[in-house]
Amino acid sequence: MENDFVFDPCAFKGCIAEVEATIGKLSDSERKAKLSEVFTCIDNTTLNGSDSQLSVETFCRATREMYLTDGKQSHVASVCVYPRFVGVAKKELENSGIKVASVAGGFPAGQTPQRIKTEEVKYVVEEGADEVDFVINRGDFLTGNTTAVFDEVAAAKEVCGNSALLKVIIETGELQTPENVYNASRLVLDAGADFVKTSTGKIPVGATPEAAYVMLLAVRDYIKISKKTVGFKAAGGISNPSDALIYYLLHKKILGKEITNNQNFRIGASRLTSQLFKFLS
Repeated sequence: MENDFVFDPCAFKGCIAEVEATIGKLSDSERKAKLSEVFTCIDNTTLNGSDSQLSVETFCRATREMYLTDGKQSHVASVCVYPRFVGVAKKELENSGIKVASVAGGFPAGQTPQRIKTEEVKYVVEEGADEVDFVINRGDFLTGNTTAVFDEVAAAKEVCGNSALLKVIIETGELQTPENVYNASRLVLDAGADFVKTSTGKIPVGATPEAAYVMLLAVRDYIKISKKTVGFKAAGGISNPSDALIYYLLHKKILGKEITNNQNFRIGASRLTSQLFKFLS
């Protein structure tokens, strides 16, 4: 699928300049209030090769102890784990209000055959995952086999149904051009993705403001056509509150404050979560 999108670097620079100017004008209390909102949009993530049942239990317990008491108890949006730990996370986070997300689809390379990718999605949904972070095959996309990418996302969405939110990772650091980022975003949204996500966090180039800007334009255009609200997730290398605030305000500027909340905006993070909690507590 091809779209007529052409990246305008001047428009991007102007948009980022406005976001940075907004941040620069925030009072301390305003900055803290916005970062409190960002905190509730975090997918607190542990995706290490050394993860174990014990480490995931400890991670989940620590996450549920991090809550803000600004008139109400505010937690992060979810904990994201590998498929084998979904049951562990569900048990530890029961009655916490924190959702359980799992990567799937041959994470992080996405090179697993479609049938097996779909089976992995089925497994995590049956284990109780509330959300699935599914990764596309970038090789197929870059060589023009967009039908295969569409089909794997559509199959994953069919398995998720209404039981789990489908967040699709396009791995922007491997897509080479802004136009590819836009087209990949529109492709997976057309295939049924509930969210489009920047990165796995497992390659050198993760989320960037440029990629986020392009993806948010794709989300905006999709919403206009479909009349269906979908989400955006920034992930990969977002490790400090200032960077997180840029993505949050960029989402708000392009898509509007009405849908800039943890139903439609997420940040995938590990180091950021504890930093932000300490700052806000």
